[in-house]
Amino acid sequence: MGGFFSILMDLLLCRGDARIIPCMRHTWTLIGLLAGLCLIEANTIQLMPPGTEASRIGWMLYLLACPITLAGLVWIGWSWTAMACVIYGTVGLALDLATVTSTLGGQGETGALFIFSVMSGTVNFLLILFSGRAFFHSFQGTALPESRPPSPPSPSSSARP
Repeated sequence: MGGFFSILMDLLLCRGDARIIPCMRHTWTLIGLLAGLCLIEANTIQLMPPGTEASRIGWMLYLLACPITLAGLVWIGWSWTAMACVIYGTVGLALDLATVTSTLGGQGETGALFIFSVMSGTVNFLLILFSGRAFFHSFQGTALPESRPPSPPSPSSSARP
């Protein structure tokens, strides 16, 4: 039973053998980008038109709770959270592009919401780039070692005729 908990702690703290349990690199860059998104989105929530309470809670969960949760998981060091950041950044970038497009098309008011959408889109794009890099970088060097060629026969071998 103690072996199970030691393996679990190695997984959680990313202390295991790097060839078996890949640890994510560039964690502080990802945490910084996620924190930047939280700051931008906290201001964006204030600019959103009034709606139902359920929609406001839903947006707060998506715009604030998701990046905070992802930052916590990135800090732990699991490599799969980098791919979750790529997915989150892709959805966020799509929403930002839709907001910018509708604003430029005359369907929304230009101003602070436009600027925050452009800033958020830029940070989401950087999050996609750095998260993808961290994900692929975490699996470099995790391949099994190559086999060595066979040794030549020794001179004192009994294989002589």
